[in-house]
Amino acid sequence: MKKIASLLSVCALALGLAACGSDDASPNTEDKKELKIGATTGPYADMVKEAIKPGLEDLGYKIEIVEFTDYIQPNKSLGNNSIDANLFQHKVYMDNFAKENDLKLSDLIIVPTAPMGIYSNKYNSLKEVKDGTSLAVPNDPVNLARALKVLVDEGLIEVDPNVDPLKVSEKDVTKNPKNIQLKPLESAQLPRATDSVDLSAVPGNFALAAKMDLKDALVLESMPDMYRNVVAVNTKDVDAQFAKDIKSVVESDQFEKVIDDKFAGFGKPDWMN
Repeated sequence: MKKIASLLSVCALALGLAACGSDDASPNTEDKKELKIGATTGPYADMVKEAIKPGLEDLGYKIEIVEFTDYIQPNKSLGNNSIDANLFQHKVYMDNFAKENDLKLSDLIIVPTAPMGIYSNKYNSLKEVKDGTSLAVPNDPVNLARALKVLVDEGLIEVDPNVDPLKVSEKDVTKNPKNIQLKPLESAQLPRATDSVDLSAVPGNFALAAKMDLKDALVLESMPDMYRNVVAVNTKDVDAQFAKDIKSVVESDQFEKVIDDKFAGFGKPDWMN
């Protein structure tokens, strides 16, 4: 009996130590007060710094902003828990990236976003567009579809109505009366392309990174919410207190005031209107 009692005591002690070790390895996210938020260098890092960080600090958080220069590492870092949230992408991109990289990411809230615009050093209006005009467009499928939507909205082309708007490409153009010549380029090259082509469709973040003024665009896209950037977190953290607090800060009057004062031209999501 003494041997059995001794064995039970050892097992109980081992279980207790294991439980303690488990608590240390999995800290309670409800009590998390130090956050690392990732964002791409430029307007979205600025948005975190000027419109989100102050509100979280008022709630007792210590915030570190981690800046990235590409669209790969912000999600990789989120997925491996190096950061707690990020701001740089729209939901369509996030969902595709998560699927391709076996990550579980969720959008927390949509934020005001710099729209794609069509810029030109040759024309002052799209009404001046002549036959054979060259237009530089993004070479990735999602942003190409956005550029084509702008052309459709402006009456410059027509596309097959049976094709998913998110997947429209050059082959789906059914009418092009001005014979606009599409020139696919990497998005980062599109601001410079205004010097070599007649028109250039530039995503807002690349326009701002190149010190372009959104108000100089001949037209800015009418952006659906699916293309507006989101604050993303790991799916396991959606209901964590820090995630709820990030959402409440973005929904605050102070956040909108900063957007109005410092981010002119950014299109607001439906929930803000």
